[in-house]
Amino acid sequence: MTKDKNSYINRELSWLQFNERVLQEAADESVPLIERFRFLGIFSNNLDEFFKVRYATVKRIDEAGKGGKSELGIKAAELLEIITQVVIKQQSESLDILSNIQKKLEDENIFIIDETQVDDEQHQFIKDYFIQQISPALVNIILNDSVDLPLLKDSAAYLAVKMELTNQKKQFALIEIPKSMDRFIVLPKKGDKSYIMILDDLLRYCLNDIFNIFSYTSITANMIKITRDGELDFDSDLSKSFIDKISDSVKDRQIGDPVRFVYDKTIDEKTLLYLMTKMGIDSRDSVIPGGRYHNRRDYMDFPSLGRTDLMYKKIKPLQIKGLSLESSIFTSISQRDYLLHTPYQTFSYIVKFLREAALDPQVKSIKITIYRLAQISHIASSLINAAKNGKKVTVVIELRARFDEQANIDYAEQMQDEGVNLLFGVNGLKVHSKICVIEREENNTLKRYGFISTGNFNESTAKIYTDFTLFTANSKILKDVNKVFNFFEINYRIYRYKHIITSPHYTKTKLFALIDKEIENVKNGKPAFIKLKLNSISSYKMVDKLYEASRAGVKIQMIVRGICCLVPGIKGMSENIEVISIVDKFLEHTRLYVFCNNNDTKVYISSADWMTRNIENRVEVSCPIYQEDIKQELLDIFDICWSDNVKARVIDESQSNDYRRNNEPKVRAQFALYDYFKEKLTS
Repeated sequence: MTKDKNSYINRELSWLQFNERVLQEAADESVPLIERFRFLGIFSNNLDEFFKVRYATVKRIDEAGKGGKSELGIKAAELLEIITQVVIKQQSESLDILSNIQKKLEDENIFIIDETQVDDEQHQFIKDYFIQQISPALVNIILNDSVDLPLLKDSAAYLAVKMELTNQKKQFALIEIPKSMDRFIVLPKKGDKSYIMILDDLLRYCLNDIFNIFSYTSITANMIKITRDGELDFDSDLSKSFIDKISDSVKDRQIGDPVRFVYDKTIDEKTLLYLMTKMGIDSRDSVIPGGRYHNRRDYMDFPSLGRTDLMYKKIKPLQIKGLSLESSIFTSISQRDYLLHTPYQTFSYIVKFLREAALDPQVKSIKITIYRLAQISHIASSLINAAKNGKKVTVVIELRARFDEQANIDYAEQMQDEGVNLLFGVNGLKVHSKICVIEREENNTLKRYGFISTGNFNESTAKIYTDFTLFTANSKILKDVNKVFNFFEINYRIYRYKHIITSPHYTKTKLFALIDKEIENVKNGKPAFIKLKLNSISSYKMVDKLYEASRAGVKIQMIVRGICCLVPGIKGMSENIEVISIVDKFLEHTRLYVFCNNNDTKVYISSADWMTRNIENRVEVSCPIYQEDIKQELLDIFDICWSDNVKARVIDESQSNDYRRNNEPKVRAQFALYDYFKEKLTS
C-alpha cells in the first residue's frame, strides 16, 4: 500500500491528543476535586517532557534544513507551528479548568488566596514563614544591560520583576522559585475553613522585603518559564567511564538550547521583549502566552488537607491466590506459574522474590535488568544484600532512562561499591526489557526461577501503573531469558530464541508472522482476530501490517493509551480495526498481544510498544503465556478493558477523543478489574 497523508496520524499531534485525554480527566466533574488538580499537574508535566524531547527533535530537524516531511509526514517548520497553536489552545482550556476547580474547592471551604487577599492574622504567619523558610533559599538575579543574563535553568519557574525607580529608570530582576520548597503553603485554619497560598503569591506579597534596598514607586512580578532541549549529547573522550559520560551529559542538559518559553500573558510588553532578547528566544522556539502560574506539574502534589472525601479511595493491593508472602516463593513457583497485576495486586511479591533469593544459601546467581528505580528502592537493597551474601549478582542498568539518569547513576555507583557486577547495556541500544532470572542449586543441578514483566521494578510507580509480571520456573522460557543476559555480556553474538520474542533482532519478523497467520486463516474461512493492548503505536511498518490484516478481513481490537499513528475505521484500509484509549485513576502500562491462531490462542505480555524504537533500537522481551488459567485471566482482563464505557475514548480519524458510550451496563475497567481480582481470591 502506498503511503499518503491520510494513512497515518502524525506522532507528535497524536501525543498531544493523548495529553488532551489527561486534561479531560481534570475537567471531569465525576473525578474527585483534589484528583482533578493532580491530573492538571500530570498534563503540565507531560507537556514539559514533550517539549524537551519531541518538540526539540522536530526543531533539530528544522534547523538542519532537512524539511522533515519524510520523517514526520509534514514539514518540520509547519509542524512546529501547529504544535504551538494546539498547545496554546490546550493551555487556555487548562486555565479554565483550573478556575473551575478552585471555585468548587471554595464550596468545600478550601480557599486558595493570593497576595491581595491576606488578612492581618495571615500577614504575621506569612512574614514569619518567609523570613525563616523561604528567604534563605531564594536566588534573586538583578538584570542590567551591561551584564549577560545568567543561564536560566531548564523547567525552573521565575518571577520576572519590574521596578519603576524614583529616578524614573526601570530596574529588572528575576526571582527563582525554589524547587526545594513546597509550592503550596497551608495557612492556619479558621474554623472549618482551610486556606492555601501558592509560593509564587507569597513571594509577590513579600516583594518589598526582597527588594527593600531599591527606591521605587511601583513593582510588579510576572511568571516566566523556559524549557530546554532534553536530548543527551555524549562526548568522545575515551578516558571517561560510561557513568561519567552520562553524568556530564545530564549536567549539560541544563544548558541545552531553549525550545519553549511560557509567560504570563498580562506581563508588560517591554518587559517581555527585554527578557526574550536577553534569553535569545527566536522564531523556532515555541512562545506560549499562559496564565499567572507556570510549572503546574506541582499540582500533582497538591496537599490533601486530610480531605479523603476529595480524593480517590485508596485500594488495598490484593494477594495472588495460592501465592503466599509468608512462605517460600520458590516452592510455589516450582509447581506452577503465577501472574501479578499491579496495582490491583501487591508489588511485594517482586521484593519478596529478590529478598528470598538474597538469603537462600542454595541461590548461586541473580541476573536482572533495571530501567527505572524508585527513589528509595527495596529492589536495589535486596540486590546489594545478595551480593553481600556471596551471590553472583549481575545488574544490567540502563543509565539512559530519560529523566531518571541521575537516580540510576547514584544506584549504579552504590551497587558497584557493594560488589554487584554492573553491565551498562549494549552500544546503540537502550535496554528496556524487564527480566530477572536466578539460578538455584537443587539436587546437585542448577534450576532456574525468574520473572518477566511489562513494567519497571519500581515500588513507587507500581502503586499507579498497571503492569503484568509473570513468575515462572518454566525451563524453556528461562533458558531463552538467560540467553538475553548472555547477549548483554557478548554483544557480537546473536542468539536464537525458541519461545520469547526479542528486540532488536526478531520482534518485527515474529509479529509479522503471527499477523500473517491470522490473514491466512481468515482467507481460509478459519477463525481469526487480533487483540492488542499497547501504550503507543507509531511504527509505520507495524501500522501497514495491521492495515493489510484489516483489508483481508481480520477483526482487530486495540486499546492504546498514548500515541496512535494508525487511523482506524477507514473503508478499504482499516475498516476492521477498532481502537479505544483508557485514561483513568491508574496509568495504563500493560502490554498484551493476543492472536486467535485458529482458536489455539497465542498470548504474550511484553515490554515493547509498537514503536520503531522498541522494535529496532531497544532490547525488549515479549513472553508467551503457556499456562491455560493465566492465559484465560489475560483474555478476561482484555475483555474487561474493552467493555469500558465510562473512561474509554474512541480513537478515530477525527481525533476528537469522544467518550465511548453505549446502552450496556456501565463498566469502568479499572474498578471492575479490582473487583475481578477480589472475587478470584474467594472463589
